[in-house]
Amino acid sequence: MYKKKTELAVWISLISNLALTGLKIIVGFIFKSQVLIADGVHNAGDVVATFAALTSTRISKKPADDDHPYGHGKAEVIASDVVAIILALAAVLMVVKSIEALFQPAAEASIIALVAALISLIWKQWLYVYCMRIGRHENSKSLIATAYDHIADVYASIAAVAGIGVALIGDYFDIPLTKYGDPLAGIIVSYFVGRLAYKMARESVDILMEKNISEAELDQLKEIVAAVPDVKRIDRIRARELGNYIMVDVRVSIPNELTVQQGHDVSKEIKNSIIGRIDFVQEVLVHINPWYPEDKVQDHDRIKVKS
Repeated sequence: MYKKKTELAVWISLISNLALTGLKIIVGFIFKSQVLIADGVHNAGDVVATFAALTSTRISKKPADDDHPYGHGKAEVIASDVVAIILALAAVLMVVKSIEALFQPAAEASIIALVAALISLIWKQWLYVYCMRIGRHENSKSLIATAYDHIADVYASIAAVAGIGVALIGDYFDIPLTKYGDPLAGIIVSYFVGRLAYKMARESVDILMEKNISEAELDQLKEIVAAVPDVKRIDRIRARELGNYIMVDVRVSIPNELTVQQGHDVSKEIKNSIIGRIDFVQEVLVHINPWYPEDKVQDHDRIKVKS
């Protein structure tokens, strides 16, 4: 089900990006709209990014093998980084082209260019909501990145609508400054696109560097482990994201008189409790340490569980 939903969303994004790229670039060149051309180039980058998302979605679902014993989940994180780089490059290109347009005679604004920008705005807003809903539900990093890419296009389209609209007003009332609303809008939207690229890149790098999950999520893990019978102390607990799933590593102390079988049962209960209560956790590694009654003296310096 995961594969079908995410791949369908990516395919819809790909086809949409192809259609919008053609619409924006053709209309932009015909009516000399710099913000629409820049937005079209941005969409062309989206096509590459969507291909990356489609490929990574398929790779990430491959089962673990001898060369990749932890699976292929980080393929989606790499795809997210690719999208961030494309967004950053698109932002720079939009600034350059818009500044160049400021030093050229202002082009006459077109109603058709405005309509094209409005179509893109509405279409991309729907794609953002659709992809983000599925991406969060399935914890697909590449699809969430694609959704962020769509919202960046929404920003660009808003700027295009505003810029072209201001230029149309300038043409109608013969106001010289407002005739440059189109390229000025291109500069403004590049800031939002660049900021979004930075946010996506930082999140992806955190995952690749195996940053711990949030404090709130760690606290939830501690509560779950502490509730397991015979767990006397949590010696260490940590977790990391591996693409679309989470791996948990926990060390606990249990009464030293328990048998190996009983220790195994405690470990199994910890694992089942975590996987059953926290979404996207697929792997739990549990290390058992012996706990002695005299350890109570030192326990106050550790993570408190129960006496």
